[in-house]
Amino acid sequence: MTGTFWALMPAFVAIGLALITKEVYSSLFIGIILGGIFFAVDAASGFTGFVQHVFNDGLIKQVSNPYNAGILVFLVLLGTMVALMNKAGGSAAFGEWAKTHIKTKIGAQIATVILGILIFIDDYFNCLTVGSVMKPVTDKHKVSREKLAYLIDSTAAPVCIIAPISSWAAAVSGFVTEGENGIALFCKAIPYNYYALFTLIMVIAMILLKVEFGPMKKYEQLVEHATAKYQDKYNDLQDEMGAMENRQSKKGKVIDLVIPIIVLIISCTLGMIYSGNFFTKMVEDEAGVMVANGTYLNFIEAFASSDASVGLVLGSFAAFIFTVIFYLIRKIITFESSMNCIVEGFKSMVPAILILTLAWTLKGMTDSLNAKEFVAGLVSESASSFKNFLPAIIFIIAAGLAFATGTSWGTFGILIPICISVFPEAADPLRVISISACMAGAVCGDHISPISDTTIMASAGAQCKHVDHVSSQIPYALVCAGVSFITFIVAGFVNNPIVSFLIGLIILAGALVSLKYITTKESD
Repeated sequence: MTGTFWALMPAFVAIGLALITKEVYSSLFIGIILGGIFFAVDAASGFTGFVQHVFNDGLIKQVSNPYNAGILVFLVLLGTMVALMNKAGGSAAFGEWAKTHIKTKIGAQIATVILGILIFIDDYFNCLTVGSVMKPVTDKHKVSREKLAYLIDSTAAPVCIIAPISSWAAAVSGFVTEGENGIALFCKAIPYNYYALFTLIMVIAMILLKVEFGPMKKYEQLVEHATAKYQDKYNDLQDEMGAMENRQSKKGKVIDLVIPIIVLIISCTLGMIYSGNFFTKMVEDEAGVMVANGTYLNFIEAFASSDASVGLVLGSFAAFIFTVIFYLIRKIITFESSMNCIVEGFKSMVPAILILTLAWTLKGMTDSLNAKEFVAGLVSESASSFKNFLPAIIFIIAAGLAFATGTSWGTFGILIPICISVFPEAADPLRVISISACMAGAVCGDHISPISDTTIMASAGAQCKHVDHVSSQIPYALVCAGVSFITFIVAGFVNNPIVSFLIGLIILAGALVSLKYITTKESD
């Protein structure tokens, strides 16, 4: 089975089960078990060999891998930072400040988008913070809760997937082939991540053009013309965000949100370039290996050669220490409360940690069966014209898988190793485009999936009914997905991010102008 079509079966079974059951954890685990069975059959090692390969060579090896362990520690520290900043009450204070400085409906929506973009470290943190901060502001200016949920959702995952310093960048880099810098590849993929880029552009353009269509238009009209009736439909909702705000410190100020975020971004950046030997003189020896006692690397070189696992852990830990001390000096939360946030942060990241661990293990199973070599050989024999369509095809597959399972990270874990196997040459431009298509499609599917954590949290953050958020967001996301699909077809042939982006931007502009014309005509 090694090096044959059977080597792909664990991944295919995981994908198929995820689509059928809409549950990613058991699907990944069954794929792992199947990979262990195939390996044991080939090696004739029996049940003992199967157990050894699945748990020792698979699960335990992946968790104990220094790089993977560092990513998991970073996620826990990030969750802790989120819990700290929420408990300090800085987000509530920022919301009160915003209510007195934002004067128009457009201004309230633009402020929501800007805040969502600025909080690019993690999508969970984004949803919880933006929702609690901006809801009082958007309510004041008669922005529907469904529109707020859409704005939150559109600046969560789509922003994180194009931010090099984020939990998503760390996760994606963890799925990249050993020996290759995951963060550097992630950065190369950003210009081709059309769904994320077009989503942000579309959100801002629709706010400025005042374009609304589908169910969203109904909700916007309802809150504009029948505010009391509109508010009544939320009376039966459990105010989860309100309960959370009651546990927050009442002494929090805007700086208690802003300063820790700034410190987190700066410290993670410094940690990344430190791990890339920015502060050490380096030179390339005869074997092509970078060694000390040479010259200093510039920022780009250091960032490209950085170790995300080490850099993000150093940066987030430094930010955590600073935040605890900062809050203690300001006397807004106690030391005991600060330490309790470690447990809260760990709990909030358990789903992400579990997905990563299972996805890494499945990747290890398929690697042991030489799936990469088989796929690379298979694709090299196919027609070159077909390969040019692969980015668009991968985009659709990733979107469907993420929609059905509700997880981007599980989709990354299944598809990114396959993309790397299909295009093994680092210099092949289709390699980067395909990985970008995988990330873009995963975010697209996650964006519109009713079972996605981010979609659910966006509903909770905006305090609107989840089914209303999903139904009103899907038409907007599908417009952007259609434009992205066409753009990936173009990118597969021109291999130029700027040309492809401009063509896609023209198509998106045409779609928005047409929607503006149609909706205006319907109103008349």
